[in-house]
Amino acid sequence: MAIEAPAPVPAHPRSVDELRVAAAGCRACDLWERATQTVFGEGTEGARLMLVGEQPGDREDVTGAPFVGPAGEVLDRALEEAGIDRRQAYVTNVVKHFKWEPRGKRRIHQRPNTEEIRACRPWFEAEVERVKPQLILCLGATAAQALISPTFRVTRQHGILFPSTFGPMIAATVHPSSILRAPDQQAREAAYAGFVADLREVAGASVRRRG
Repeated sequence: MAIEAPAPVPAHPRSVDELRVAAAGCRACDLWERATQTVFGEGTEGARLMLVGEQPGDREDVTGAPFVGPAGEVLDRALEEAGIDRRQAYVTNVVKHFKWEPRGKRRIHQRPNTEEIRACRPWFEAEVERVKPQLILCLGATAAQALISPTFRVTRQHGILFPSTFGPMIAATVHPSSILRAPDQQAREAAYAGFVADLREVAGASVRRRG
């Protein structure tokens, strides 16, 4: 276990880019050892909407950018249908390294544990401080339980706005990867429609809060 000192988050970062550079050297938990690189958030400082997933996947680990794999393709399509310009949002994850286990030649995603999520928390808080979003939307149960409540249930509480200790309001919806895992086409279409509906609701709420 190569766990070192707390993450070296700059005390007064001047930009997200400065945070991204610093995060590349984070050794606050052992996930960095098997990951290709740190995958930090991307987007517009001052974005009204911050989208927060669980962790980078295999393709994100290789490219160094968040939500560029199959789940990212679903997210991009849903954002477009919901009338949200991804370039005007900020996209990140609660954990910045890919956690995986080998299965043949494939690298299979593993859910991050509480300690790994806690180790990355200072980076997320620094992102919120720099971006200052109007709303945070958690994508999936891991992000929602880390940022809203450990007992949060996306199936029952998706799309509902909650007050947040981070300042902006916060809500949750499904992770786009869960749509890809749906058992059949009908289930995928229903899950996708619900995902787009949640995105539309949150986008509308962010506009109302800004006004």
